[in-house]
Amino acid sequence: MSQQLGTLEELPQDYRDAMTGAGVAPLWPMMRNLLPHGRPKPATRPGYWAFQKVRPLLLRAGELTPVEKAERRVLVLSDPGRGVGAMQATASIYIGLQLLLPGEKAPAHRHTPSAARIIVEGRGGYTVVDGEKLPMHDGDLVLTPGGEWHDHGHEGSEPVIWLDALDLPLFAYLEGSYAEEAPLQTPRNRPDAAEVEYLSAGLLPTRRREAGTRPYPMMRYPWTRTEAALRAQAAYGGVGAVEVDFVNPETGEDVLPTMGFTAQMLRDGETDTPPLRSSSSVFHIVRGKGRTIIDGETFEWGPKDTFSAPVFAAITHQATGGEAFMVRVHDRPLQTKLGYYEERAR
Repeated sequence: MSQQLGTLEELPQDYRDAMTGAGVAPLWPMMRNLLPHGRPKPATRPGYWAFQKVRPLLLRAGELTPVEKAERRVLVLSDPGRGVGAMQATASIYIGLQLLLPGEKAPAHRHTPSAARIIVEGRGGYTVVDGEKLPMHDGDLVLTPGGEWHDHGHEGSEPVIWLDALDLPLFAYLEGSYAEEAPLQTPRNRPDAAEVEYLSAGLLPTRRREAGTRPYPMMRYPWTRTEAALRAQAAYGGVGAVEVDFVNPETGEDVLPTMGFTAQMLRDGETDTPPLRSSSSVFHIVRGKGRTIIDGETFEWGPKDTFSAPVFAAITHQATGGEAFMVRVHDRPLQTKLGYYEERAR
């Protein structure tokens, strides 16, 4: 792109005033920012949120605000590049930590953005999605796709906390974000699909040819199976991190239209240097300790911490205290649909 692009200040003031009066603006002074040379220049900055700092604030929120007044009691993890209060961790991914106390019920609603949650701590919590009761265990991935009714409840004795991931920034940008409310759902009297229809990998329920399937047949991905799959690969794999993608068991596609989820295992002392990716990412530590360098900035992390990386970030992970497990939330599915997802060698 030409380096001789004119600036707005080079134009006569009367011409600038006339353009303002006509409701138009010149493109050429803005071209460098709109179409930078070679790679994007993201506003997103690497972010890091220590769970031990956020947890007390979340528990105090439980004391200060009953769930009836909050509907969803959440602390938002704001992108440092946009400042505290920004409703996004990256350009397209919203992340929040949500609290539910024993005996509480969060009312049913549905919304246009899709959501998923990674369970961080606590027992006895559950989500009901379209009548299917999904128990919450540490590390589980639970889906609430756009347009699906969902509510939460807590039958245990200790606080339950989970990490919410939504494509909310995308829907807000498109001015298509809205929600509807409804009474609590009556769960069906049976285990969820992860314990029945999709209990074993490679096996699907037999159906008649004309029988259709739900677009989201499996709403919960138990962490115990995810970790077992990672360990099995690590036992026979080569050097480098082991990864598995969460997919729709019927189609093999990503679990949500615009967000993907990838689980990763690092052996003790192991280093992982992924390629430069056009997708942005949020990493949640399920278990373990280590450090990650993102575009030259180092983050020392521990269990339940969360950090983010902008597009085309240079990332290096290292486990420093035994095995480490993390889940990466990313917008690769959205970029793939738009036809521009890209990876570059370091």
